[in-house]
Amino acid sequence: METVIIAPHPDDEIIGCYKYLTTTNPIIIYDGDTENERREETKKLRDHVEIKMQMFQKSIPTTFINKDTIIYVPDPIYERHPLHRYWGFEGEKLARKGYNVVFYNTNMNAPYIHEVENVAAKEALLNTVYPSQSNLWKYEKKYILFEGYNQWLF
Repeated sequence: METVIIAPHPDDEIIGCYKYLTTTNPIIIYDGDTENERREETKKLRDHVEIKMQMFQKSIPTTFINKDTIIYVPDPIYERHPLHRYWGFEGEKLARKGYNVVFYNTNMNAPYIHEVENVAAKEALLNTVYPSQSNLWKYEKKYILFEGYNQWLF
């Protein structure tokens, strides 16, 4: 079974999908409009986590959309950032067609979040790969302490 993580911004894959990022050898798709500095940071992730592929796209390539793929996307209900919601609604379209879509949350305001098992490792990975964003989780510990997943029934 293939795992695809949609990360609207570099760091979303760690904040929202740490468990699956570190256990599944995923394909990570970042938003195609990501700035070059942030694109460069994503390369450091390969030194710490087994990743099948990283790419920057404006949509989910159809080659990854099949019944044997689990696609992780931001939750369009609980996410507030417009780019997260955009990708979440793209995931909802796939879920409504019967594909295996799991929604995750990066701002930790969803009722389905739970504590991360290895907080220190998650924080270390974030600080190592994305130092330009470290002020986000330096003062808002929710980004490193929690994560959550949800599937919708249709």
